[in-house]
Amino acid sequence: MTKKLFTLTLGLSGSALAAALVWPVLAQESLLPEGFGNPAETPAPRPTPAPTPPAAPKNGASPPLVTPTVGTADMPAPVAADTETGEEGEAEEPGTLKYDLPPGARRLLTRIGPLTPETGGLAPDAFGVRGQYAAALMQRTNGQFASRWGHILLRRALVSAVDTPETINGADLAADRAALLLRMGESIAARWIVQSVDYDRATPRLVATAQQTYLANADPAGMCPYVPAGLAHGDEHSWRLAAAICSGLSGEAGPAGWAIGRVRSSGKIANFDILLAERVLGATGSGRRSTTIEWDNVGRLTSWRFGMATATAVPIPDPLRAAAPANIKAWTVLAPMTEMADRVAAAPDAAARGVLSSEAYVSLLSAAATEEEPSEDLAARTEQLRAAFGTADGAARYAAMERLWGAGSGYAAMVSTARAAAALPPGTGVGSDPWQLMGSMLAGGFDTNAMAWVPTVNVGSRAWGVLAVGSPRPLNGINAGTIGQFAGDDDSADGLRTKFLLAGLAGLGRVDGGAAASVAGDLGIDLGRQTRWSRAIIAAAERREPGMVALLAATGMQGDWDDVPPYHLYYIVRALRDVGLGAEARMIAAEALVRV
Repeated sequence: MTKKLFTLTLGLSGSALAAALVWPVLAQESLLPEGFGNPAETPAPRPTPAPTPPAAPKNGASPPLVTPTVGTADMPAPVAADTETGEEGEAEEPGTLKYDLPPGARRLLTRIGPLTPETGGLAPDAFGVRGQYAAALMQRTNGQFASRWGHILLRRALVSAVDTPETINGADLAADRAALLLRMGESIAARWIVQSVDYDRATPRLVATAQQTYLANADPAGMCPYVPAGLAHGDEHSWRLAAAICSGLSGEAGPAGWAIGRVRSSGKIANFDILLAERVLGATGSGRRSTTIEWDNVGRLTSWRFGMATATAVPIPDPLRAAAPANIKAWTVLAPMTEMADRVAAAPDAAARGVLSSEAYVSLLSAAATEEEPSEDLAARTEQLRAAFGTADGAARYAAMERLWGAGSGYAAMVSTARAAAALPPGTGVGSDPWQLMGSMLAGGFDTNAMAWVPTVNVGSRAWGVLAVGSPRPLNGINAGTIGQFAGDDDSADGLRTKFLLAGLAGLGRVDGGAAASVAGDLGIDLGRQTRWSRAIIAAAERREPGMVALLAATGMQGDWDDVPPYHLYYIVRALRDVGLGAEARMIAAEALVRV
């Protein structure tokens, strides 16, 4: 049974798996104006070394944001860029594989990525000509953003077919793009980028990222083409384990056993991680004995453990899954071989972050509900979703939505009801301030549907504020007085919601400059504050580089909304509007008012 399951896993490791999950990754609802489009280092994830006493941080210093010990956190520090090489006549390095293809069949390093402008991607020059700068920004971005729409936009930028600047090797930039996608939880999109480079042209950075990518996709076989280069340039012990697995997949039990034995005798890899590799070998029929996996003394879920356990259907304990970094939870949702209950448990966070579209989230819940004996919570949620979508009476549909919004799953609940909210007739009784209804529609991009509710909302209410920044056209009567009315009902900490409203309106150019300055003074904020980041994003907008603007916008929204200064939102909205991404700018501004 295990062997059959593993065969199925590997069978899905290529185009079939990509086809199965392309919509959960890229398909975001798009009733936005024309041009909005459908959105669509990680060095080697080393198996955990045998325990050694960690060095204590000096002077109580905080640990770095990304370390080699947590989730994406399995990544060593970024490697310096390699010397550039031309498309032809590249110098061969030890461990580099070469294979013969007709020149027309080889993929160039000058333009990398699957999405073209015709399929929803950004223009080829979206990142400009500063390749090393773009790579450095990607390496320093943690992948966890306050804004769902910011995540969606950055994913779209990273998977676009963009030109490689002359200042960086195309494979290195692809490695940094894929590594950031992995930190965002976008395992499938990361594989698209890795597979856009012929493996014999992979640099050490891309080879290391490839290992992490195929682990994130629970696809051990995908590492095999990179094994020689990995042994030459990467972490010897993790690549020896990969070499053993690949030998087993080729039916060579002798070399596989020798490689496993050599790693075990080195004492450099935790025995648990070696056992997982042996489990994979057993599933291929090349193992000499069955392997029992016990998680009793395992303290955390690494990418190696996730990939190997998922590939062989080894159950991962719930506490380890719950404590895993957000990106690994997203990998769980996107891995179709994972138990449905585990996917459903991780789905709300993935939907709120932007990894899952509204349609994909609802489809996942619906599929889970059809399984035998679904949990009571899941059954209750899907029952309310059915009522929200299918009840004949509009008031009853809205009541079902309200129950979902109040059930404790946060912003993900608004994502799940986006289509139902968009279909609700504007004349339905929804109370005096239906801000959740507006937020739900805009979570799915249904801004035209939301506009139909403008005559029904009270000026100065929270719903009015969401529409003031999220609507395709400016509302009438936006001034210091109406913003003041909004502030009067603002119950957010330190009036953050009102500050975000002003930042969004000013960035969109929907409030008079004098009124904006007056309200900013009353709120005690400086929207025009100059920092290195603000100068960078405005300069990128002036150079008309939407990809760079999307990347800098994401770096300015790392963490939760409480961590985003209002002036960051102002510059993000302004810069996105300046480079023709006004729809995304509006969605981000509206999201800020809904989520604080």
